[in-house]
Amino acid sequence: MSEILVVQSKVREMIKGQGCSTSGDAVEALSTEVNRIIQRAVQRTKANGRKTVKGSDI
Repeated sequence: MSEILVVQSKVREMIKGQGCSTSGDAVEALSTEVNRIIQRAVQRTKANGRKTVKGSDI
């Protein structure tokens, strides 16, 4: 497991607000997806010759 990149309490709160429960692996899976999005944005940034990740890279 890598570092968690999302705020677990906020994720659980949002899911609970929609009337659902959060399984033990849901936050980890979400964090993995966030990591994937970040890595893709960094690749796009570098491909465009920049060092600053912009919203459009995401």
